[in-house]
Amino acid sequence: MNIITWNVNGIRAALGKNALHWAFEKKPDALCLQEMKARPEQLSAEQLGDLKHPYIWNPAEKAGYSGVTTFYKTPPDEIVMGMNEPKFDVEGRVIQTRWAGLRLFNIYFPNGQRGHERVEYKLDFYAHLLELCNDLHKRGEQVIITGDFNTSHMPIDLKNPKANEKTSGFMPEEREWVQRFLDNGFVDAYRSLYPEKVQYTWWTYRLNARARGIGWRLDYFLVSEALMPRVRDVIIHEGVMGSDHCPVELILDENL
Repeated sequence: MNIITWNVNGIRAALGKNALHWAFEKKPDALCLQEMKARPEQLSAEQLGDLKHPYIWNPAEKAGYSGVTTFYKTPPDEIVMGMNEPKFDVEGRVIQTRWAGLRLFNIYFPNGQRGHERVEYKLDFYAHLLELCNDLHKRGEQVIITGDFNTSHMPIDLKNPKANEKTSGFMPEEREWVQRFLDNGFVDAYRSLYPEKVQYTWWTYRLNARARGIGWRLDYFLVSEALMPRVRDVIIHEGVMGSDHCPVELILDENL
């Protein structure tokens, strides 16, 4: 089983660059896209034809903003839009899909913004999600959280940690919330497999940052501890272009 996550920074732009051809050729069981910035009805017939798999689309109420889409091979047993919290759900940030005992969260986490005006909202989002996931774990569900977390957890996860200690995305209070997930039954699958490896998933478009290797690891797979024995690999496809993020792929064994 393979799941791919990718912040495409605008679905129409990504389709214009033929960026999704790479993802569809991988034939993932689930493809989780974030920051769609459009509704399906805003796409042309040709663009809709390029979306080669069934999908679930959760757009923001605000036009041209946020939005997530999950493509799938096998129809889910359950689909939930959002987290049952209006102040978050209006922004189209979450799709939950469940197959048997496996629940997948496709999430575009809030950005704290350069002026930090959205940091409190972002931290509240983390807190609400963790409460929800704690309840799911108590019910015996196995959970995968993937998407753009908009936070680098540790200094190894960005090129210039010291210079960014007061930058949203690497502030102590943001990093602490990622740690709380790890302290409450989740594993950062990539970092568990590759504790010393330096790879990034996002690069600013400014200053030729990608070519210069100045990036951040913002895109994660957090998996329930009980799922880790099934994790075969996590691959950061840093050479795949089409967005300021690159795709990340989780490969799971079907059965233990």
